[in-house]
Amino acid sequence: MSTFGRAYRITTFGESHCHGVGVIIDGLPANIPLTEADIQPQLTRRRPGQSALATARQEADQVLIMSGTEHGKTLGTPIGAMVRNKDQRPGDYGFQSEQKAFVPRPSHADYTYQMKYGNKASSGGGRSSARETIGRCIGGAVAEAYFKKHYPQIEVVAWVSRVGPIQYDMPAERMKTITRDEVDAARHLSRCPNDELADKMSELIGTVKADDDSIGGWVSCVIRGAPVGLGEPCFDKLEAMLAHAMMSIPATKGFQIGSGFEGSSVRGSKHNDPFVKGEDGKLRTSTNNSGGVQGGISNGEDVFFSVAFKPPATISKAQATCDMDGTETTLEAKGRHDPCVVPRAVPIVEAMASMTVMDAILLQKTRHTE
Repeated sequence: MSTFGRAYRITTFGESHCHGVGVIIDGLPANIPLTEADIQPQLTRRRPGQSALATARQEADQVLIMSGTEHGKTLGTPIGAMVRNKDQRPGDYGFQSEQKAFVPRPSHADYTYQMKYGNKASSGGGRSSARETIGRCIGGAVAEAYFKKHYPQIEVVAWVSRVGPIQYDMPAERMKTITRDEVDAARHLSRCPNDELADKMSELIGTVKADDDSIGGWVSCVIRGAPVGLGEPCFDKLEAMLAHAMMSIPATKGFQIGSGFEGSSVRGSKHNDPFVKGEDGKLRTSTNNSGGVQGGISNGEDVFFSVAFKPPATISKAQATCDMDGTETTLEAKGRHDPCVVPRAVPIVEAMASMTVMDAILLQKTRHTE
């Protein structure tokens, strides 16, 4: 399905090489200040062609709000927003021009889309392309406009924590203050907010790109200021919805929250987060192995998690494979593609996190009593 959310719902539309991509947003309350200027920064962070580490496709990705606002405020009606595609090159996909015997890219969605629908977009990745995530970034930015008015304490910041074998484990204290500006610092083309490791990551991505290959990595994210009580047990627990959100992003292969998989190897006496009385008189935890979620419900601590992305499937390096008829062939895919998706995935992860929290807030409002 192309719809995400329950109380705050988005439906994305468009393919990588069609006229444009965008989103319909439903459930946003009225009188929230909102213009294109509130949305554009996240689209600019996501857009292609922004550095030597990204695809060479050049798209300005300028957003147009088509409905749902007037005089700079939301009307409470569905918001329609879109971005026009301008730098399509369908000629790069000649290997997919024959629908019967085209060459499906190894580990791409070409084969599965064709088998599921009996048809597929003949160029680019269609709906499986990262162009689809433009609608997600719009939806996330709109959710953050709501936070700005009603929950100004909520901050969502993501960063690259791993490329290939190179990993940055952010200290817990820095996670409390890290900003998007720090992640986007000019030196950090890889969007890893550690100078030494950022340089190593950038060098690795450049080496892989020069070899016509690709590499995977991790994006980590922290949600600060989320109120206690978000999440809908049993099946829509907060971490379950975050996992759903993150694993819907193209190229994702793994999700962990809090202590994640490593937490399974320690004793409960070490892993438990003891309660303490905070300065405001409310209960807090002295550690945060839970990642801000207990019993599927936010506990007021920072929510933090990581998402694993596989190496991009489309590479120019020659690969022995078969066409749809089973005839052996060699594929050297053309087109302009990221050698590593994680630097540009940072705002996409932030968007999905913001929309998940927004949805949970609106659902909690339906039952909250003083």
